[in-house]
Amino acid sequence: MIAPLDGLRVLEISSFVASPLCGLTLAQLGAEVIRIDPIGGAGDQHRWPLAPSGTSIYWAGLNKGKRSVTLNFRDPDGQRILAGLVAASGPGGGIVVTNAAGRPWLGYDHLVTVRPDLIHLQITGYHDGRPAVDYTINAGLGFPLVTGPEGHRGPVNHVLPAWDVACGLHAAIGLLSAERRRRLTGEGSRITLALEDVALAVTGHLGFLAEAQLTGADRPRIGNHLYGGFARDFATGDGERVMVIAVTARHFADLAAATGLAPAFAELERLLDADFAVDGDRYAHREVIASLLAPWFARRSVAEIGRDLDGTSVLWSRYRRFTDLVSDGGLAGNSMLHEIDQPGVGAVLAAASPLDQDGRLAPCPASRLGADTAEVLTGLLGLSAAEVRALAERGVAGEGGSP
Repeated sequence: MIAPLDGLRVLEISSFVASPLCGLTLAQLGAEVIRIDPIGGAGDQHRWPLAPSGTSIYWAGLNKGKRSVTLNFRDPDGQRILAGLVAASGPGGGIVVTNAAGRPWLGYDHLVTVRPDLIHLQITGYHDGRPAVDYTINAGLGFPLVTGPEGHRGPVNHVLPAWDVACGLHAAIGLLSAERRRRLTGEGSRITLALEDVALAVTGHLGFLAEAQLTGADRPRIGNHLYGGFARDFATGDGERVMVIAVTARHFADLAAATGLAPAFAELERLLDADFAVDGDRYAHREVIASLLAPWFARRSVAEIGRDLDGTSVLWSRYRRFTDLVSDGGLAGNSMLHEIDQPGVGAVLAAASPLDQDGRLAPCPASRLGADTAEVLTGLLGLSAAEVRALAERGVAGEGGSP
């Protein structure tokens, strides 16, 4: 297939989640992404989880399909080589994404002097440029104080770095929008993307800010219930738990019919002067609704629940562990997943792009740190093999292939 981003070349100088995810997103759509690290790797080179060999599975996962170059960023020659790569990266190049701060030689003002149509995206922490990570941003927005069971007193952090993920995807969209603008006008772009702004924007889009502004009240902790509707987890007869969601009136009507509780719910509506076709009434009376449903789930296995609910509009799922995902066979039919042989890790499942655009490019393993240094420097800068070896001997460029 012809890759959607064929011909696009991106230089990524990054670490941790948001910036590498931006590069990964573009690479999986066919862009040539060259990740440039300091010799020996950046701060995420050995981040957990680790394979039995000690290789970072995390690092490998976020750098699939990218080329890897290592340079000595502290050496002026290393900095000049990076600028040279920006300048020589071709008509689809001149694109830089980074979350590295405080490095003038990597900033827009410097690199635009070697590439006038430069597209440069800088990811920062707070909107004023101060450093931050997902967990500090999340703490400052209020989510940990409304997450967790009712009555819990302390904050509950999330496990998924949701703001990093959203930031990385915004960064990819930002680079693509700037590249389209450049094709139309010939002009480059200076883009700043603050992790705080991404999180704050989503918080606003979902109504959290307006709710606080208009009501002056803090949202309560409600555990696994759904705010403003009906959804919660239930214990099953075979020792599992399932999540059941009735977002709409039809969902709730189908749930009532499938469980045989429609007459009971109708009588409950009469007694409470409520209408369970209305979101607010289902939410207000969630505990008594759940108390009627709980015995039905407790008498049935997950398989029996599936038999009765599948085919209805009710949304439900068994709670699964990560080990369940990779062992119960449920992933076998997903065409996005492929097995790759990742150096230092072994044979593992890897995801292609979630976007199925008349097919997907198969995922490729991440290069070993610095493995493509010589090829990139000779290919883009026209250096000879002897010149690259000399740079490696001086400690300006990595020799490549290190685990």
